[in-house]
Amino acid sequence: MEKTLQELTTFLGGTLENDQPQLKVTGVNGLVEAGPGDISFAVPPYVEVCHKSKAGVMILAPGDPGLKDRPVIRVANPRAAFAALLELFRAPEAVARGISAQAYVSPKARVGKNVSIQAFVVVEDDAEIGDNTVLYPHVYVGRHCKVGADCIFYPSVTVRERCVVGNRVILQAGCVIGGDGFGFITTNGKHSKVPQTGNVVLGDDVEIGCNTCIDRATVDSTIVGAGTKIDNLVHLGHNDVIGENCLLVAHVGISGSVTVGHNCTFGGQSATVGHIKIGDNCTFAGRTGIISDTPSNSILAGFPAQPHMDWLRQQANLRKVNSLVQRLKTLEKELAQLKK
Repeated sequence: MEKTLQELTTFLGGTLENDQPQLKVTGVNGLVEAGPGDISFAVPPYVEVCHKSKAGVMILAPGDPGLKDRPVIRVANPRAAFAALLELFRAPEAVARGISAQAYVSPKARVGKNVSIQAFVVVEDDAEIGDNTVLYPHVYVGRHCKVGADCIFYPSVTVRERCVVGNRVILQAGCVIGGDGFGFITTNGKHSKVPQTGNVVLGDDVEIGCNTCIDRATVDSTIVGAGTKIDNLVHLGHNDVIGENCLLVAHVGISGSVTVGHNCTFGGQSATVGHIKIGDNCTFAGRTGIISDTPSNSILAGFPAQPHMDWLRQQANLRKVNSLVQRLKTLEKELAQLKK
């Protein structure tokens, strides 16, 4: 693909500086990888060093320092502009529509228009597949499931019985939606299984990463709100309710019956105990251990979870422990000499 500077400026709704009328852009790339024919972007703290990139065109925000040696397109959100350019220059390959002869779709299932159901997919009785949805090989959709329109399920996704998936949901390879929750009763040292009779409900525009597992509720529903994005290898326990537009980074573990508000962010390997409530707009640093209810607008870190600034001060003080121990030993020796 080849686009002129003016075409890209119009496409992004930006303003152009240092226009070079003959310059054409043939690709989009990162700062390090970009060449003279590419367009790239920079945001703080990389704006100060973006002049070292070989990119022929740079995308910057209106208040960022300019560049004199190449064209610059100014936009309000360089990251969003870069994402739009990736879609423009690297559009996904078209997927063949229809139902593969090597797939099994129950005669009792309801399948929408313009779907792609590829080889070795299984769609069980009374399942519903919405318009324009793509099911890659080895996807399993269980009985009575409802899958919305414009969804993409990558290879080896499992959606168990009675689960509900909204519109425009992306399930990355290997994730499991609606596996049994971890429910057991222990009597005289023997563990007996508690039936997991609920389901999982995913809102519109949710994305679930590779090999993430979301357990079905014991009763009622485990819920993930609209717009929430979940990374790889995350586990949500049974009866969790995750709000809208949350971010859960890799290896997060949410125990059962936890309620999370809207717009919360969980850093990698952060985790909770069960049966707690977390408010809206909370942020948890990586490896935070959340052991109690958390009010809205909290920024926490450490184990147990504490205000982020307090945790930073503790970590800074821990670095001083060795020198303090040495000073203490020296003082003990001096005190012993004085006693003599």
